[in-house]
Amino acid sequence: MMGRNLDHDEGWLFLFLFLIISVSFSQSQGCPPRCDCTAKLKAVSCFGKRLAALPDGIPMDTKILDLRGNKLRWVEHGDLLPFPRLEKLDLSDNVISVLEPNAFSSLQNLQALSLRGNQLKLVPMGAFSGLTNLTSLDLSGNKIVILLDFTFQDLKHLRNLEVGDNDLVYISNKAFLGLVGLRELTIERCNLTSISSQSLSYLHNLVSLRLRYLSISALEDQNFRKLGSLRGLEIDHWPFLEYISPHCLQGLNLSWLAITHTNITSVPTSALRSLTHLTSLNLSYNPIPVLESWALRDLIRLKELHLVSTKLAVVQPYALGGLRQIHLLNLSSNNLVTLEEAAFQSVNTLETLRLDGNPLACDCRLLWILQRRKTLNFDGASPVCMTPVEVQQRALNAFSDSALFDHFTCQKPKIRNRKLQQVSAREGQVVSFICKAEGEPTPVVFWISPQRRRITTKSNGRLTVLPEGTLEIRYAQVTDSGTYICIASNAGGNDTYFATLTVSGLPLDAALMANRTYYVGDLNDTNLNDTRVFLKFTLDLKTILISTAMGCIMFLGVVLFCFILLFVWSRGRGQHKNNFSVEYSFRKVDGPAASGGQGGARKFNMKMI
Repeated sequence: MMGRNLDHDEGWLFLFLFLIISVSFSQSQGCPPRCDCTAKLKAVSCFGKRLAALPDGIPMDTKILDLRGNKLRWVEHGDLLPFPRLEKLDLSDNVISVLEPNAFSSLQNLQALSLRGNQLKLVPMGAFSGLTNLTSLDLSGNKIVILLDFTFQDLKHLRNLEVGDNDLVYISNKAFLGLVGLRELTIERCNLTSISSQSLSYLHNLVSLRLRYLSISALEDQNFRKLGSLRGLEIDHWPFLEYISPHCLQGLNLSWLAITHTNITSVPTSALRSLTHLTSLNLSYNPIPVLESWALRDLIRLKELHLVSTKLAVVQPYALGGLRQIHLLNLSSNNLVTLEEAAFQSVNTLETLRLDGNPLACDCRLLWILQRRKTLNFDGASPVCMTPVEVQQRALNAFSDSALFDHFTCQKPKIRNRKLQQVSAREGQVVSFICKAEGEPTPVVFWISPQRRRITTKSNGRLTVLPEGTLEIRYAQVTDSGTYICIASNAGGNDTYFATLTVSGLPLDAALMANRTYYVGDLNDTNLNDTRVFLKFTLDLKTILISTAMGCIMFLGVVLFCFILLFVWSRGRGQHKNNFSVEYSFRKVDGPAASGGQGGARKFNMKMI
């Protein structure tokens, strides 16, 4: 009997174990309703199923869980407890507004977490605690206003962080504390008006930093200090950015830099000075009309330069001076009429050139490109001639060798009206010398002063060149006397013309009668930028006479007034006698005194005025 009971108990035990094994097997092999599962990858996808909570039946050994596009509202600590093997969790495009502390602490094997496109306004401290193996975190597309201190302190192995497209107005100084392994950081489409150098200073191993669509107006000194490992920096769509501090990139060792869609009007030469290891620079979509000489002189390792749609109209001689390793130059979609070989340090290293989208004038200035057109790569967009008419709309790579010197020619400048100009002037007068030149392409006119200084249309001060080539000298001085040389220059050659000026000083009496202008200042020996401070004195004869008469009248008036006061004071002392007598007795020197009748006394009457 007892043996029968034992057999019965063993049967129930066997049945219980079978059920446990069956349940475990079903859990490992099953799939939640409305979801798709891939057993080989141990992946479960519940994308777009309008779920309001985690579905039942998710296998415990799941490694990849996709819950995108549902209606999940929160993540609590116990929700993910049954799935300790999760490596990738995607909660994007839900309506999650609350993250509880330790919500993901059970997922110690989690490597990638996405919370993009939810309703998060605040990430509490400790929300990511326990995620020591997390390498990728996406918080973009939420409504986060502030990143608090210590938000990411447990994510020591995190390599990629995205917090863009939020309502961020402030990042606390210690928000990034603990991110010692972070390699890539993207901050975009936020309300940030400044970048805290202290908050970024904890990212010692950051390699790539992308800052897009921000309302920051200036890059200040040491914005990126302590980012010694940074190799790439992107600043894109900062419409208010106008100023880049000369020291804002100091200490960085960048390989590539992109500053695009901002409002800077020139190449930030001073800020780029320290980036000697830079190999790629992108300054596209900024209003930079002129690429000035030696603007990139310190970027000795630069290989790629992009200046697309910058309204670039002039590339000055040696604008690319110092770039000895340039391989790719992209100047497409600008206002360039030409690109001369003189702009380069050397064209021998150039492999790819983009000049499409420019109104090019096909003359001798572009001949160097035509001579290299078979080896030079135009990246599938060959430049097209806009002028002259006979070659309009023809691509540069479509010309034959025999046609090069028929079309790509220049006409040497010729100065018109070469009549000798000898001008004598008085000091202080305005003097003009005319110099008009013609040629193809249009010549550039500048003057050389007697002191061997170059005077151009950009020269400021007393001496300048007007757009049509006329030299204008304002407030002529004796030191301006001498011979001036007009030089008209283009790619075809030069033409010169001479003019003479004699300035005489004014005599002293004429100087007193005239309105004299005195100035102090210094000439800039480099580009003749005169700095003058004018002090005008009016010293004519009429002014001197009037000033003297007024001074005399005032002096006489004061004397008369003092005399009246003295008289009144003396009369106010009381009654005085006008007459009085003085009696004086004379003494005999010899003999006795005279007797009575003769007496020795005398009286004098005096009148007091």
